Amino acid sequence: MRRARFIAAAGTAVTAGVIAIALPLPQASAAATGSATGYASVNGGTTGGSGGTTVQASTGTQIHQALCGRASSSTPITIEVQGTINHGNTTKVSGDSCNTAADKIELKDVSNVTIVGVGSGAVFDQLGIHLRNASNIIIQNVTVQNVKKSGSPTSNGGDAIGMETDVHNVWVDHATLLASGGESEGYDGLFDMKDNTQYVTLSYSILRNSGRGGLIGSSDSDLANGPVTFHHNWYENIDSRTPLLRGATAHIYNNFYYSLNESGINARAGGKAKVDNNYFQNSKDVLGTFYTDLPGYWQVSGNTFDNVTWSAVGDENNPAGPNPVSNTTVSIPYSYALDGASCVPAIVRATAGSGTGLKTSTGACSTTSPTTTSSPTSSPTSSPTSSPTSSPSGTNLSLAAGAGADGSSKASGTSYGNVRDGDLSTYWSPSSTPGDISIKWGSATTVSRINIREVTSGVIGSYQILNGATGAVLKSGTGAGAITFPATSTTKITFRISSASGTPKVAEFETYAS
Repeated sequence: MRRARFIAAAGTAVTAGVIAIALPLPQASAAATGSATGYASVNGGTTGGSGGTTVQASTGTQIHQALCGRASSSTPITIEVQGTINHGNTTKVSGDSCNTAADKIELKDVSNVTIVGVGSGAVFDQLGIHLRNASNIIIQNVTVQNVKKSGSPTSNGGDAIGMETDVHNVWVDHATLLASGGESEGYDGLFDMKDNTQYVTLSYSILRNSGRGGLIGSSDSDLANGPVTFHHNWYENIDSRTPLLRGATAHIYNNFYYSLNESGINARAGGKAKVDNNYFQNSKDVLGTFYTDLPGYWQVSGNTFDNVTWSAVGDENNPAGPNPVSNTTVSIPYSYALDGASCVPAIVRATAGSGTGLKTSTGACSTTSPTTTSSPTSSPTSSPTSSPTSSPSGTNLSLAAGAGADGSSKASGTSYGNVRDGDLSTYWSPSSTPGDISIKWGSATTVSRINIREVTSGVIGSYQILNGATGAVLKSGTGAGAITFPATSTTKITFRISSASGTPKVAEFETYAS
């Protein structure tokens, strides 16, 4: 039985208990800001439409037209959205680079897309956002509210944001996801992932007034999902699933949970949750395995349980409390900074949701706003050249004993190893752009220069060079050839192709100490 009643209001939510806070009104905001964090930052990273064109949209039809107007389904694009998007202004649009529908915002069979709310804000009203067979997607600074699976109108199976069937590398950031009740009122999940959805991050977002927060895996046999990161999110007046994870791994840190009415983080069917420095308040059974006899596991550290009640252990009920202890370990492949749990409610209230200025935590119990930068001109004052003025000298570290190569998905017939075989007639191509290719070593190696040799010069457009061990961007520019950057000691150097005029073909990825 629920302990709180859901109140429907466009743009405003009042909750049971001592907190009664109006949702922040959308405010002016820059286009997509910051870099993906958590699991969305690995597996090649998530850059969305970076390096592509930017278009504006104020209707769902215009969003679909922007997708369909691209040269291909993988051509990078940023869609800046302002206004209310609903059934009345959303229609199906056809084209070779899209696969859209009239009853939802459809990101199907596409990659390299950013959707970001700007200006007075973007509200998707009773209209869900659906991802299917999609990759490298950013959704930022939007509100999605009152999406129903029954009643009228219906959209997206009742999910505010839903992902299914071969989806990977998705970053949803500073979103506000709202319902006005549970399944009996026609709603489903706020943030659902299933059928091979992997490498996702949900950050600085509000999930409120719903029977179900979200799931990873639609059934106890749908176990090929995750990993997923949830950080600095605000869950309020949710019955269950914050999240439900079946067989998946989730890193859950610095979230504020208020009024979880029936259960919270539900790890089952082998699911593993690393639960760090979260604040749980006025809630019930916030962590454990519930409604099944298929156990899940958790690693806990630094959490605060404020007025949390726990039910007794039963055949299909295994709460982690009242004194949660770890029963597994989870290794995290990326760096992150933890706010202390005591300051999480204040930090999350100040940063989470759309229209909050894209503020983030510093990781030290304070917040920071994004730095406003001027838009690049179409003709930069100084552009990198494709051909180096001087060839690198010294030992090519890519050929050293113990060196290797890996990257994002490769095109058919190509190989990662072709970039370090000394043979200019063999090459690697990404399956889509952006794409990553990396040189790696078994121990730390100092690198300050690389040389990218293309089969056909001039195809590679914009790029980033990353410290593959940390994700830090060492240099950005355009064109291939010899590129220098500050000397870096690392086990992996990554060359990320953000845009290209055709299919990139990297014959050699040479690395040098100087």
